[in-house]
Amino acid sequence: MDRYDKTSLDALAQPDPRNEGSLAATLRTLLFFTTLMILLPIGLYFSSKVYVFEGTLGMTNRDSYFYAAIVAVVAVHFVLALFVYVAWNEGSRQWREGKQD
Repeated sequence: MDRYDKTSLDALAQPDPRNEGSLAATLRTLLFFTTLMILLPIGLYFSSKVYVFEGTLGMTNRDSYFYAAIVAVVAVHFVLALFVYVAWNEGSRQWREGKQD
């Protein structure tokens, strides 16, 4: 009976502050990559269209749309790959830290 009471009291105890920091760091990472996913492809699309393809290379308006879209898609894939890399390393780091306890 004592063991049952002790486990129920442990469930009501305050959460571990290390987990709260981990949650905050995870949310910051997610917010950063969400912002990067929105701003980077849109910014690269318009800047590459105007400055690189139409300005420097002298392409027509129709061609510059096509190549600028390719640049934006590559940027999306780059951000996704970077997010997966960061999430993988963060998860393995948390696993190693938890394993040492």
